[in-house]
Amino acid sequence: MKFPISRRHFLGGAASVASMSVLGKSAFAQGLKLPSSPVTLNIIDAAGNLALTQPIFDNYVAKHPELVSNIIFNKAPSPELPGKIKAQQRANRVDIDMVIIGPDALSAGLADDIWVDIGSMTDTGLPDFKEIYQEPAYRMQGLSKGRGVTVTYYPSGPLISYMPEKVKTAPTTAEELLAWTKENPQKFIYARPANSGPGRTFLMGLPYLLGDKDPTDPTNGWEKTWAYLKEMHKNIEYYPAGTGALMKEFGEGTRDMTVTTTGWDINPRALGVVPKEAKVGMLKSFHWVCDAHYLSIPKGVADEKIAVMLDMIKFALQPEQQAYTYDKGYFYPGPAVRDVTLEMAPKESQDVIAEYGRPEYADWIANNPIELPLEPAALVTAFRRWDEEVAAG
Repeated sequence: MKFPISRRHFLGGAASVASMSVLGKSAFAQGLKLPSSPVTLNIIDAAGNLALTQPIFDNYVAKHPELVSNIIFNKAPSPELPGKIKAQQRANRVDIDMVIIGPDALSAGLADDIWVDIGSMTDTGLPDFKEIYQEPAYRMQGLSKGRGVTVTYYPSGPLISYMPEKVKTAPTTAEELLAWTKENPQKFIYARPANSGPGRTFLMGLPYLLGDKDPTDPTNGWEKTWAYLKEMHKNIEYYPAGTGALMKEFGEGTRDMTVTTTGWDINPRALGVVPKEAKVGMLKSFHWVCDAHYLSIPKGVADEKIAVMLDMIKFALQPEQQAYTYDKGYFYPGPAVRDVTLEMAPKESQDVIAEYGRPEYADWIANNPIELPLEPAALVTAFRRWDEEVAAG
């Protein structure tokens, strides 16, 4: 869930930057032909990503009215989206042209084989990902198995966020965090991992914090993690369905501490949902568990629309367009592509990061390991075990 942001700032000159379009070709991507008249695209955002990428889509429509007449955007809860698409495919009535998703919906969709295999297509016009992506973003691209294209990336978390007037001595280890929740029942909160970036990052980051046997194997390698979460469960009132609802409680003072990420630290404070004075910290043995958002296309979409969307994806990966993803810190930093600096972003983004960013983030990002999230099948397993063994109590 993303807090609403109203803005239509355009990077100077970005809307007129050449898109390196494939319009000079009659066909590409294994013979997929571009449409003879503009199409309407239906895009579902299940990651809160439009706050970062809406201007990019707007820029593409403005530049290519001969390809796209309109884009209809809708939002959907991440856990529900793959099932909805699967039902449409069974009925041969797919009306969702593209989705913006995180590793959660990506993984569920891979399990059901609902995404177009973009990676196996030839002559798509897409760039060499290894050449353009930041190194962790390129590793995140590998998780998609070719069924999506990374459009935004950030190191994520797990970090802890707390109100300094209520938490005089912040925990510095996972053990101290658990002890704090016991001493302050119902004052710590995190959201259901299957529908929360911070919740998901906390779940995957604990094996590193606790020194578990195999942080990549939630079935056989998370003995300490599952025991820890079950013990912590005794001190938690409930788990919100999404991060937005959680931040509202945290900001209102119902809770004193939560888990967070760089973006969920900066953005709610910038929007006034969480007080500016909220503090952030990391725990001993901390590893970043990075996150990304993907553009994926459901199977069953018309070929001419796929042709347009591949061109639009290429446009979205240009540095000038990637600079919009700094946004108001929601996915900080945001760009998946290398060498996209904050100075390239709209002034509004620069001002927000200057006021609400954390100087320590640059050091933390540079000097702590950055791990990939779980492989899709393992992530699905972790979500199921958390739902059944932790939340069910």
